Amino acid sequence: MSYKTDIEIAREAKKQPIQEIGAKLNIPTEHLLPFGHDKAKVSAEFIKAQADKEDGKLILITAINPTPAGEGKTTTTVGLADGLNAIGKQAAICIREASLGPCFGMKGGAAGGGMAQVVPMEDMNLHFTGDFHAITSAHNLLSAMIDNHIYWGNELEIDHRRVTWRRVMDMNDRALRDTVTSLGGVANGIPRQTGFDITVASEVMAILCLANDLEDLQQRLGDIIVAYRRDLSPIYCRDIKADGAMTVLLQQAMQPNLVQTLENNPAFVHGGPFANIAHGCNSVVATTTALKLADYVVTEAGFGADLGAEKFLNIKCRKAGIAPSAVVLVATVRAMKMNGGVAKADLGSENIEAVQQGCPNLGRHIENLKSFGVPVVVAINHFVTDTDAEVQAIKDYVAAQGSEAIVSKHWEFGSEGSKELAERVAQVADADMASFAPIYPDDMPLLEKINTIATRIYRADEVLADKKVRDQLHRWEEQGYGHLPICMAKTQYSFSTDPNLRGAPDHHSVPIREVRLAAGAGFIVAICGEIMTMPGLPRVPSAEAIGLNDEGQIDGLF
Repeated sequence: MSYKTDIEIAREAKKQPIQEIGAKLNIPTEHLLPFGHDKAKVSAEFIKAQADKEDGKLILITAINPTPAGEGKTTTTVGLADGLNAIGKQAAICIREASLGPCFGMKGGAAGGGMAQVVPMEDMNLHFTGDFHAITSAHNLLSAMIDNHIYWGNELEIDHRRVTWRRVMDMNDRALRDTVTSLGGVANGIPRQTGFDITVASEVMAILCLANDLEDLQQRLGDIIVAYRRDLSPIYCRDIKADGAMTVLLQQAMQPNLVQTLENNPAFVHGGPFANIAHGCNSVVATTTALKLADYVVTEAGFGADLGAEKFLNIKCRKAGIAPSAVVLVATVRAMKMNGGVAKADLGSENIEAVQQGCPNLGRHIENLKSFGVPVVVAINHFVTDTDAEVQAIKDYVAAQGSEAIVSKHWEFGSEGSKELAERVAQVADADMASFAPIYPDDMPLLEKINTIATRIYRADEVLADKKVRDQLHRWEEQGYGHLPICMAKTQYSFSTDPNLRGAPDHHSVPIREVRLAAGAGFIVAICGEIMTMPGLPRVPSAEAIGLNDEGQIDGLF
């Protein structure tokens, strides 16, 4: 049987005017700022007016460690929400915006797939409503103002060797990881070594996704540490007097974007920090707003549960004062076989033994999620090549772990294929079974927090941190930052820092290469192993296949 591509399905979508989508959540037309007919931003005034309403149930979608076989977190997020609406529940989606880097690199888009997509798909995967451009501009305005301050006399006595604020762009470009600026003579400033990160790793991105409102946004922007003096005293963004102008650039970007699924259900798409180098969740504003407007809110956290879900539970929930009623852990038969040692080219053949051998990765994630006090339902995202025996092998394994696995065929059938999953997840959420708590307290020393994540979530034996890293963490504790949570920057492909180590490895070490203080966002970034905050493009980037066809339509975007 041949199936239509995601983009072909998206083009055939019967979209409703965005005002009708807003009406399903009782958002008046005057509080929608439309971008065309099919997307809009929700006004800050309306969001503020919802503060006293009771929250709906929050459902987190996460997954096993990603493999080239595909897991389908976003597809399952959309499929579950459509399924909930199909069984008579009022549900909304909260997901992240797509970065241009992965779209033109190797990951592809971030709008779901098959019959479980958010539309308009092309817009969402490209410029959308301009939020990422605003974040990039605000970040680089601060960069420019720092160098400008140094050029015009350096009243703050910034040590130009200790400027920590890099520049960003929303594209994978390894050539910009390490650069020298201000070459070419005195008129261009003082030459210094610096570099670029990808926009989704920007602290401005993290701040926008964690701020409650514009006032909180400006306060957090002002708290950014951009450099140090020779005596190691910090220079803040507000010392450079950039926080006001940055807030102006971000004013519209702070408003959540409302779009719709193929089945015309509401979806908030806002913010986009990566989970391997940032905290991997959509914005607090979008999630908390959706919780006031819908009975069930289905959200996702990036990559595997060892990254996105850990950060969602330890960082976002802690900062926003929210808690999930249920967690859905996405797995596929194909990914289990890859974890069991099967090559991608051989995934089409039935191999029950490989499924069983790959299941420990799934089991590790189940155990980790339960340690946060949340009930876990496994969603087997069905592929048409899956056999009944392979599916049953996963069900049997999950049952032995004290959880339940349900097959969902939302990719092929939309809500018709996800109703069983929706019924069970709603039952679990409504039963108030969760007793959520982060796995470490605020007052635990920073290195102990890193060690807790490494040993309890990654199952490492030790954290390797040299004296420079340990001393830096101790200084931040002395300066009053010891209460902050940890954001681990680590490969998404393994529980370890070795991307090639699949399954459920233990007795490994977690080397901490560098630590960064994100004082405005409110967390410490621990950079592990060889992870990069500016990715590179693959040997054959997706961009090579993207273009306009004779009808002016986009081809190659997925």
